[in-house]
Amino acid sequence: MKDTSTSTSSEPTTNRGQNSRQSSVRIRWIAKTGILSAAAIALMYLEFSLPFFPGFLKFDFSEVPALLATFSMGPLTGITVELIKNLAHLPASHTAMVGELANFIICSSFVGVAGLIYRYNKTKKGAMISLAAGTAALTISGCLVNYFISIPFYINAMGFSMEAIKGAAHAAGNPFVKDIITLILYVFVPFNILKGLVISIIISLIYKKLSPLLHR
Repeated sequence: MKDTSTSTSSEPTTNRGQNSRQSSVRIRWIAKTGILSAAAIALMYLEFSLPFFPGFLKFDFSEVPALLATFSMGPLTGITVELIKNLAHLPASHTAMVGELANFIICSSFVGVAGLIYRYNKTKKGAMISLAAGTAALTISGCLVNYFISIPFYINAMGFSMEAIKGAAHAAGNPFVKDIITLILYVFVPFNILKGLVISIIISLIYKKLSPLLHR
């Protein structure tokens, strides 16, 4: 008769080891996601205006931690950082939460697309392609969200007029804005391309140096 006592007794030990490893992975994921989310929140509050863009458009670097999360832990983690960041910004919202919703959709498309491509091509070339695709997604989603959500909200709910928005663009030094289409083409498109480019350059410079810490 075959003795099964050894294999039977080792089963609980194996399960305990697996559970311990899984628990350790979860704890590390929560800790890293929390740290990167805190960094994203702080950077989102440090927003500022750019020359030649209307004052209602603010630039910030909060996508840097989100992209670090996406490249090191996957696109869902990057989107989680985006969600936490925007939820934390709600107390300071001046747009009845619509601005945060728009930011979440637009920036999640950036980190999500970039992270999904990089997940299957983790090379320097893959990183460049993923950041370029993410910038394209950021720009396209920015056009759609602003055309269908943000601008109609500002006009219909917040009391802004197209004339006031056009005036803000002209005051910033952009004479090309005449209507909602030219507003998107000459303001939102260059703004999002610039943002994607700047964030991509920063990620290209720092990700390799931070990668050992992010993968612990």
